[in-house]
Amino acid sequence: MTFWRSLFVAASLLAAPISLAHAQTPQTVKAKNVVLVHGAWADGSSWSEVIPILQAAGLNVTAVQNPLGSLAESVEATKRALAEQDGPTVLVAHSWGGTVISQVGTDPKVTGLVYIAARAPDANEDFVALSKQFPTGPARAGIVERDGTTKLSEDAFLKYFANGVAPERAKELYAVQWPTAASIFAGRTTEAAWHSKPSWYAVSKNDGTINPDFERFLAKRMNATTIELDAGHLSLVSHPKDVANLILEAAGYQRS
Repeated sequence: MTFWRSLFVAASLLAAPISLAHAQTPQTVKAKNVVLVHGAWADGSSWSEVIPILQAAGLNVTAVQNPLGSLAESVEATKRALAEQDGPTVLVAHSWGGTVISQVGTDPKVTGLVYIAARAPDANEDFVALSKQFPTGPARAGIVERDGTTKLSEDAFLKYFANGVAPERAKELYAVQWPTAASIFAGRTTEAAWHSKPSWYAVSKNDGTINPDFERFLAKRMNATTIELDAGHLSLVSHPKDVANLILEAAGYQRS
């Protein structure tokens, strides 16, 4: 970390006492359900390695098919999935999906939030401006925009988005990547559920999409229980057991 970026992080932490005031509290309610929210350039199948581990532990698991057309649409899709849950629920998000669970997570059913290499915006925060205080991941150079939607080029997807994933699996994920509206990245939440709900965060140390130091900053800001994985951005695919164990911890279950 450069001197100036270190100075920014220190100044940001000092300037945000409300964020730091969020105290991690013990998980007192054992969750029955887990709702998984995928991020940009992906679909619900990105959770396919994690889901069987959670189900084997006895959890009811729902993967949201996030439409990625706007923040409002994605929030509504997650709210619908949450409304179907019977009892305490852990919300889990990867990447841009963290924006969604930060908004939806204030629901009384939600007992905890788990962020997997994910965004974690504060309410009404200009997250794009905040992210520019850290180096841009190389995957971003591969964004291809057409008619207001974006995809990652195959080269950027395989090298930087799915780094660490077996090549055959990475190509499958590239084939099913969902077009993502260019406008969603600037969308602002009106809530930041991590202020009031226990939070967990999995940092990807080899992330080529979101800078790992930015992930560490976000995790520290929300006072999340944090693990670091020797993984690229898609740790949910390359390290499913580690990701599942973090979710199980948040749900009050024994690790697998």
